[in-house]
Amino acid sequence: MKKIATREKILEAALSVFAQKGYHRAIVDDIVRVSGTSKGAVYHHFPNKEALVLALVDEFASHLAAAAAEAIASRHGALKKVEGALRAALETFARHRQLARILVLEAVSLGPTYEAKRAEVHRLFADLIKGYLDEAVSEGSIPPLNTEVATLAWLGAVNEIVIQWLHSGTPDLLTEALPALTRLLLRSIEAKAPSP
Repeated sequence: MKKIATREKILEAALSVFAQKGYHRAIVDDIVRVSGTSKGAVYHHFPNKEALVLALVDEFASHLAAAAAEAIASRHGALKKVEGALRAALETFARHRQLARILVLEAVSLGPTYEAKRAEVHRLFADLIKGYLDEAVSEGSIPPLNTEVATLAWLGAVNEIVIQWLHSGTPDLLTEALPALTRLLLRSIEAKAPSP
């Protein structure tokens, strides 16, 4: 139990330090100081700074997966499940802005290991959306279409909205982006937009 608590303290400190200094300017000594642990404890849990950011990616992916699963479980019909996943994604970004900033903006220059981890998370969410779009085609909710291309277009749109929001704070993810994006994405697959 103590090991888990120490690991969590280190991750929280890493998040704080990366957010304040940026990934590249942060050093392990900063994380040690903020976490109130030792260098040995940090290196026991994380062999290097890159391992810390990869653990933060896993943490964000876990938040995203849990939120999507909860949203999907409470909805009926493939399109409603896709809408729920979209809402859950934007709500997760909004709740974890500091972490999103590090992962979306800061960590993009980390190289192949980070890129492989990012691609893994991207694929999990893409598979979820594609699966429900395939189901929507099967149940006749939307006309036949290339759901792989539609999924990539949807993820690209979400990514651009989040990047813009992280840079400028606008549009607000939940009050502005979510309704407009939902209508736009549903139209892109010839589905009816939800009632306001």
